[in-house]
Amino acid sequence: MRNGLWPRVRALAALLAPLLLFAVLPTFAAAQAVDVPPPTLVPVPGGGTSPSPFPTALRTPPPATQPPEVRAAAAILADLDSGQVLFAKNPDQRRAIASLTKIMTALLTLERTNPQEVVTVSSEAADPGPTVGISQLGLVPGERISVQRLLYALILQSANDAALALAEHVSGTVEDFVRAMNSRAKHLGLADTRFTSPNGLDDAGYSSASDLADLTRLAYEEPLFGQIARTKYREIPAPEGKPRAIQNRNVLLWLYPGAIGVKTGYTSRAGFCVVGAAERNGLRLVAVVLGEPGEPFSDAAALLNYGFAAFERRPLVDAGERLGSVPIGGRQVPVAAGSGLVGLVPIGAEPRRELSVHPGVAFPPGVGETVGDLTVAAPGLRVGTVPLVVVSVPGPPSPAEPGPWWRRATSSVVSALDGILSALFG
Repeated sequence: MRNGLWPRVRALAALLAPLLLFAVLPTFAAAQAVDVPPPTLVPVPGGGTSPSPFPTALRTPPPATQPPEVRAAAAILADLDSGQVLFAKNPDQRRAIASLTKIMTALLTLERTNPQEVVTVSSEAADPGPTVGISQLGLVPGERISVQRLLYALILQSANDAALALAEHVSGTVEDFVRAMNSRAKHLGLADTRFTSPNGLDDAGYSSASDLADLTRLAYEEPLFGQIARTKYREIPAPEGKPRAIQNRNVLLWLYPGAIGVKTGYTSRAGFCVVGAAERNGLRLVAVVLGEPGEPFSDAAALLNYGFAAFERRPLVDAGERLGSVPIGGRQVPVAAGSGLVGLVPIGAEPRRELSVHPGVAFPPGVGETVGDLTVAAPGLRVGTVPLVVVSVPGPPSPAEPGPWWRRATSSVVSALDGILSALFG
């Protein structure tokens, strides 16, 4: 009987298999469906085109409350709005940054021009060199094109010819524009940054993960920068023929939920680099990854996952909150918080507070004067500081009893003896 049953079971399974497959397939397909950057034909050196080498999946561990392992030579994760640092690996190490240079190029352009201004492309800008590869828009000498369209080409396609055209339009010459880049970096306090070109193609400039995070935060204060950085595709009219189609090199826009930018870069000296930003539930984070040996997007995504999973925003100090007293000139002076503080702290952590007085503060300080700082920290994390301001100034101490020391000493002895006698005979 068993031998007669198995053929019927196999036949029934063969009959039901297609039905089961059709029942499961929609669910499986929905689970596997991922928005991926499509292959795009782009020009290559020497002529011709090739499909864009964009990854179609991220290799990241599940979101966790522990910092991820990062292969990059340097990296940082920060709050895009406040600048608070949540993770750092060699954050101040000076490194080649390739096309991440173009973040400063975009910022200077946005600060010093109107996006609707028209640029006339020079022959020098239209021919940025034989090694640009796919990083060009294909500008032609004499072409008239708006600043805004050049900015889209600069950020999305990392167009080196667009960088040169913008530099010449903003400052007259590329050399003057580079000087302006470095002046702006110095004014911003970017101590580990030096630019030598508006596009990074020369590979002689450098920056650090920390400086690039600060630069990106400032760039996002320009609304058009954020609008451009999150754009996936754009068509830019050509002087003749079909419009030029450009595609963003930042695959996080396809592969990472909530991604809003920012910029990629690569040279053999810099390695693979990316500045990635994302927003979830009102929290905006920026991850900078420099000197990655392979594609940098997975490390950036792992850092962003860590930030969203491990931290929560909390009010930590109220403006005007009384904070006790601090010693100034041998006296205890009442102080309060000069401003409020809201910061990101590890979920479940209890932040610590530490009061410090600025060196050289003399007594008596003025009411409302800033005399120190309140630093708020969590395990392995500096959250922020607020100024300490004086609430009130204590009055002068009671004057000492006048007279020479021997008279004061005798008086004390007499008082003590009087107390003893009173205790014995009183």
